[in-house]
Amino acid sequence: MTIALTQAGKRFGYEWIFRGLTFRFEAGVRYALSGPNGSGKSTLMKVLCGHLSLSKGEIRFEENGQVLEPDAVYRRVSMAAPYIELIEELTLSELVRFHERMRPFRPGITAKNVLDLLQLKGARHKAIRFFSSGMKQRVRLALAICTEAPVLLLDEPTTNLDATGAYWYAELLHAHSTGRIVVVASNIPDDLRECTRTLSILDYKN
Repeated sequence: MTIALTQAGKRFGYEWIFRGLTFRFEAGVRYALSGPNGSGKSTLMKVLCGHLSLSKGEIRFEENGQVLEPDAVYRRVSMAAPYIELIEELTLSELVRFHERMRPFRPGITAKNVLDLLQLKGARHKAIRFFSSGMKQRVRLALAICTEAPVLLLDEPTTNLDATGAYWYAELLHAHSTGRIVVVASNIPDDLRECTRTLSILDYKN
């Protein structure tokens, strides 16, 4: 799986969020998307997942040498971000099982495994609306990382996590990043510690 951006640009009104971006994301590499708050990292992540279209340039998704049609991209991408809403009326167990029916987990992982990985035993039958912000972020991360998808996008992954939660996230990602395109957008150095390539959004602001 590869994602190739060619002279890509995105603007809202008259303001360019980024432009002139040519970059290639390849499987097996963990990428750091860096930049201060408000610089456009989340906008680029939304472009990479197919949620936003470019204002200029091209984005190509390829799998086994074949270009993917836009309608096929979402099945290859898994994303976690603090702004992604969860279904708050469901309990944790209901949400994980619902997700499994919609987007299968990685080979060998079941809904029970995900519930165990979350380490939230006392909350399995509690509605998501009663979860703290840190608990919700754990759920977002576990669902995204454990989903069977060759592209994994993580926007500000440790937002609302305490030190224990941040360590839990790092261990989970380490166990499930091999062979995938992993893009981590953050301005927290520890979030980007194991990334091997860096893309700075500030390089494409002019």
